[in-house]
Amino acid sequence: MTLQSRTLNRAVSAGLAVLLTAALATACSGSSTGSTAVPGATRAADKGDSAYLDHLLAEEKPADTDSLRKSPTATAIRKRGTLVVGGTQTAALFSLLNPTTGKVDGFDAALSQLLAKYIIGTARTKLVNVTAATREALLKNHSVDTVFATYTITPQRSKTVGFAGPYYEDGLAIEVKKDNTDITSLKDLAGKTVTTESGSTAAATLKARVPTAEIQLFDTNTECLQALGQGRADAYVLDQGVLAGNAAGNSEVKVLAGKFSDEPYGIGLPLDHPDFKKFVNDWLRKIEADGTWSKVWQQTIGTTVPGTAPTPPRIG
Repeated sequence: MTLQSRTLNRAVSAGLAVLLTAALATACSGSSTGSTAVPGATRAADKGDSAYLDHLLAEEKPADTDSLRKSPTATAIRKRGTLVVGGTQTAALFSLLNPTTGKVDGFDAALSQLLAKYIIGTARTKLVNVTAATREALLKNHSVDTVFATYTITPQRSKTVGFAGPYYEDGLAIEVKKDNTDITSLKDLAGKTVTTESGSTAAATLKARVPTAEIQLFDTNTECLQALGQGRADAYVLDQGVLAGNAAGNSEVKVLAGKFSDEPYGIGLPLDHPDFKKFVNDWLRKIEADGTWSKVWQQTIGTTVPGTAPTPPRIG
């Protein structure tokens, strides 16, 4: 199948998903975005083309000598020969372990490999598993070079993390069991047990927006999804893209339409390496300008979230 055919098929599938789910779409109370499509409401027919992602990786050109010279951090990583990436294996669409291939697939995973290719000349990465609660510490003690983990930029985090980007923008949404008709918006979470990841922005937002909700914290997306599926939680709140991936792979849950926060994702970098932040930001601008960013989105997030690739957020 040609790339044009895959693109056409994806557009048709996305359009059908919107039509099939429009009747169920109800925007969350206080939503800050206008989309009424329900991501992950139907399982995507096209799960992405790993061969095409490999092609994009092969096409990525290493940084030139002048760019490397301006970043001692990138130069040291090239000499070492491996980019140490803080990430996860449990975030569907972004960074999820494929049990068949043993590879970690998704938007964040692909971008981390592209960055490694740009720095080193080969996509050699070492994954260090992180959680929302451990990311800052691992960056501060230089256990990782960078963190790709749906990492929302906040003023508080920026005091200890040198974020590059933002490279993607999402928002908090609500996931419930498929047969749940009691929860249709944010206000319905009052008095309910709501699970989310510890250390994420979701917990603080929930406390502020729905103070009577009982918040149940777990370290990973997998644990939160299990709590929801087993009835230990009434709802799961996290970034819509992650929840969409859950719904696409689990027919027992659904994502409510709409988002009620803005979550700009940054690439986490050590605060004391400002040269590396500039280097990574320049690389982000390059892959956005040459279309690589959009192509990666189409083969990962775009297999489940309806619509065309969004415009990347403004860097800096």
